[in-house]
Amino acid sequence: MANKTSYRVPFIFLTVLFFLWGFITVLVDSLIPRLREVFTLTYFQAGLVQFAFFGAYFLLSIPSGYLLSRIGYKKGLILGLCTMAAGCLLFYPAASLRLFSLFMLGYFILAAGITILQVAANPYVTILGPEETASSRLNLSQAFNSLGTAIAPAIGALFILGDKVKSSEEIEFLTEAQRQVYFTSEASAVQIPFLGIAVFIGIIALIFAFVNLPKFQDSDPSNNYGLVFKSRKLILGAIGIFFYVGAEVAIGSYIINYFLSLDLATTIRESEFMRTIAELILTSGVTNSTDMAVVGVFVTFYWSGAMVGRFIGSYLTKIVSPAVILSVFASCAIGLIIISGFSTGLVAMWTLLAVGLFNSIMFPTIFSLALDGLGELKPEGSGILCTMIVGGAIIPPAFGFLIDTFNFNAALILVIFCYAYILFYGYYSKRKIAYTISD
Repeated sequence: MANKTSYRVPFIFLTVLFFLWGFITVLVDSLIPRLREVFTLTYFQAGLVQFAFFGAYFLLSIPSGYLLSRIGYKKGLILGLCTMAAGCLLFYPAASLRLFSLFMLGYFILAAGITILQVAANPYVTILGPEETASSRLNLSQAFNSLGTAIAPAIGALFILGDKVKSSEEIEFLTEAQRQVYFTSEASAVQIPFLGIAVFIGIIALIFAFVNLPKFQDSDPSNNYGLVFKSRKLILGAIGIFFYVGAEVAIGSYIINYFLSLDLATTIRESEFMRTIAELILTSGVTNSTDMAVVGVFVTFYWSGAMVGRFIGSYLTKIVSPAVILSVFASCAIGLIIISGFSTGLVAMWTLLAVGLFNSIMFPTIFSLALDGLGELKPEGSGILCTMIVGGAIIPPAFGFLIDTFNFNAALILVIFCYAYILFYGYYSKRKIAYTISD
């Protein structure tokens, strides 16, 4: 009991970090339709935004695990926060100069900081208590991560998507003075939110400098990666992380464009109930707001569904096998995507938004199932799992390519395949537990 009490404070502070990187990750999604219009990008090119962001996980997760073993969790967390703040600050000159390459560099640096936090925080939460409840604890922390992702779309709709972006032809008709006023306005729509985030991250880093975190015995990473690669459950779980993150990010990145392709902004404006919901957030009302802002408001339900599901999942994974819960939730996600693809209007909208509810427990459950039984090799296992978050860099551009080449329905087949693999991993993990098959 004393141990549980002593872990409460570090658990709370770590959960704040889960909230922070969830909020920032999804706020990046709000920029994608904005950047697509500002720089006249194809859907595939817009997907490269996520490639820069999630590519950092592939390049830096294993080095981050090695770094943390050298400098410790506390210094690693502070380093991650400072790196995130530097990435946010780069958005200021990128917006002023309208340089897409500088935006990409800012995204990469921001993601580098989040990578360090992910590699440290996920396994750290699993060892702050008994191993049999590790999945429940990680689901609870990830629930606050989802709280951040639920708030971010509303902030994005208000500050980033709130005004109409002019086409290159429209800009040509402006006088030089009007053009400079327009560019300044466009820059501030991105600069103000991310400047505020940079300041907030700096405050959190300062707080962590004075927080006492319990120390655990670290293993020497130089000889252990060969051992963890022998765990079939870990490797299959890493592939599951790849497909889960890829599917979740692909839907989150293109859901606004999907809704626009269905002309849902008009449907929302014509429905008194839907209009009322939108106007709770849009201070200028749905009439004066852009179509992007009107449909963007409802993306909040996609991410808030993940938050609600994780609070529920934190309880469910205590009383039911996490592997069983994972299989059931993956099956529900597949069913909802199929319904959305064959529907129109509000049915297509709400069924795709509901996928967020069933996404909820997937990352923490796959993560904890894959690490189960690794003991002192968990830091190395975490590095491998976080490396596969690169799925967020690969699947979204592929999703965008399918939209450009065919249509949204063809792209949805890709994410159905991703959830089908997660269904398989849940079934595989259940058998491993039931029959105690040794890796």
